[in-house]
Amino acid sequence: MSDWDLMMPGMGLTAIGLAGVFLSYLGIANTFLTGMQALSGLTMFVGLVFLSAGILSGGVSTSNRAKATTLVIFGIAGSVGGFALSQNTNVTSLPRFVGVLLIIIIPTVVIAFTAMRMSQYLKPISVIFLLAMAVGIVSYSALGFIGPGAQFSLQPATVQNETETKETPASNVSIISVKILVNASINGNPNYQPNTVTAEKGNIIEWKNNDNVVHTVTSASDAGATFDSGIISKAGGTYQLDTSKLNGTEYDYMCTLHPFMTGKIMITTPQKPIVVNVTISKGASTNSANQKYFDPAEISVKMGNTVVWTNEDLASHTVTSGKPSDEKFGTVFDSGLIKTGATFQYKFSSADTTEYFCTLHPWMTGKVTVG
Repeated sequence: MSDWDLMMPGMGLTAIGLAGVFLSYLGIANTFLTGMQALSGLTMFVGLVFLSAGILSGGVSTSNRAKATTLVIFGIAGSVGGFALSQNTNVTSLPRFVGVLLIIIIPTVVIAFTAMRMSQYLKPISVIFLLAMAVGIVSYSALGFIGPGAQFSLQPATVQNETETKETPASNVSIISVKILVNASINGNPNYQPNTVTAEKGNIIEWKNNDNVVHTVTSASDAGATFDSGIISKAGGTYQLDTSKLNGTEYDYMCTLHPFMTGKIMITTPQKPIVVNVTISKGASTNSANQKYFDPAEISVKMGNTVVWTNEDLASHTVTSGKPSDEKFGTVFDSGLIKTGATFQYKFSSADTTEYFCTLHPWMTGKVTVG
C-alpha cells in the first residue's frame, strides 16, 4: 500500500517545483529572482523523492490495474512529448528542458527504489549521485572560464546563421535597426521597436537585445525554416538578417522562448536610383566673370538621389564639401583629383544643404540641397 504521509508533501513539492521550472524557462523568473531554475529543480527533486518513496512504500505493484495505469500515463506523456518535439524542432529551450527533467527524474527514481528495496545501499548511492552532480557543475563552470572561448561558457551564446555571421554587407546596403526592449519577456509589455519593420529587399535588418533575458527572432509561419536567430544573448546580443534571401513581401516572426512576443517584416522592392548630373564646364580652371564652373551650380535633390559630377575641362578638379575658408572641408565627401573625362558620384541619404568647391580652384563653388 502507498504511504500518503509521504505522498502528500511529495505531490505538493513536485507541483511547486515543476511550476517554477516552467516559469524559469519561459523567462519570467529571471525578472524577479536570479537562480530560480536551480531552486525550482531542487524543490522538484525533493518532491519526487518523497512521492516515489510514498508510492513504493509497499513495494512495486504488479497488478494488471497498475500496469494498465502505467501504460496509459506513458502513452499520454509520450504522445504529447512527441508532438511537441515534432512541432518545435527550432525551440532551443525544449531539449534543454527535457535534459533537466531527465537529470532530476533518474536520480530520484534510483534513490527512491534503493530506499525501499535496498536500504543498506541508500547512503553510498545518494553520495555517488550528489558527488557526480557536484563534479559536473564544477567542471562545467571551470571549462567556461579556462576553456576555448565561449564554447563552454555558462552564459547563452549568440547563435546566428553562418551566412549572417560571415558575410560583410556591401557599402551601399543599409542596416535597419530593431530593438528588443527591456522587460519584453513579461507578457503585455512592448517587445520590439519598431514592431513592424519595413526594409528594401537586399538591406540588412539587425535586432539588438536590450532585455535582461535571452530571446530569439524566428519566422512564425514555418517554425524557423525561413530564418531563425537561435539564442540572442541578453544585454547587447545582436542578430542580422539579410533580406536578399527573402522572396516574400510579409513575414511574421516571434520569440520561441516567449511566444507572445511577435513582430512583422515588410519587404519592399528597391526603387531605381535617381541620378542628377552636374558638369564641370570647359575652362572652369580660369577665374572669369562669365565662366561657368559647375553646371548647374546649385541643385535640389531628394534623399536617396545620387549626384554625378563629370569633368569636361582640360584641367583636373576636385569636388569637396565645405568652403575654402573652412578648415574642416571634405568631411562629407571629397572626390580627390578628377581627371579630364572622369566622374565622381555621391549618394545623399539625409536632408541637409551642403556647399562644395574645388580645392585646386577655390573660386569654383556649388551647392546641393537635399529635401
